[in-house]
Amino acid sequence: MANTIHVDVVSAEEEIFAGEAEFVALPGEAGELGIYPQHTPLITRIRPGAVRIKVPGQAEDEFVFVAGGLLEVQPHGVTVLADTAIRGHDLDEAKAAEAKRLAEEALVNKDSAIDYAKAQAELAAAVAQLAAIQKLRKKR
Repeated sequence: MANTIHVDVVSAEEEIFAGEAEFVALPGEAGELGIYPQHTPLITRIRPGAVRIKVPGQAEDEFVFVAGGLLEVQPHGVTVLADTAIRGHDLDEAKAAEAKRLAEEALVNKDSAIDYAKAQAELAAAVAQLAAIQKLRKKR
């Protein structure tokens, strides 16, 4: 049996993934993180982007888009608590492009600092989602 670690990816709405993995890669606040079994304990914020999960015996990685959140790593488990999480096959490029367009419009027509900060966050999430879609498309 392969050396594995239990992975849970959850959002406020639902559990997106729960199972064993050989490797997990995701966008940490300071850069890309790679987690193998028996990793040193860690808690950090994550940026919008793709979570790749290498499942034993499966040719294709599991792919989940997260719009930010928290990562907790323990020696035998990884938990991703995402603000929003979308399974790779549920990503919609048209919706992400529209969200990007709306966020860019909001940045141009800024009314207050709060609206500006929200628009910046929405733009970052939309751009990360489009990048995740492109990455997923290349893998197929």
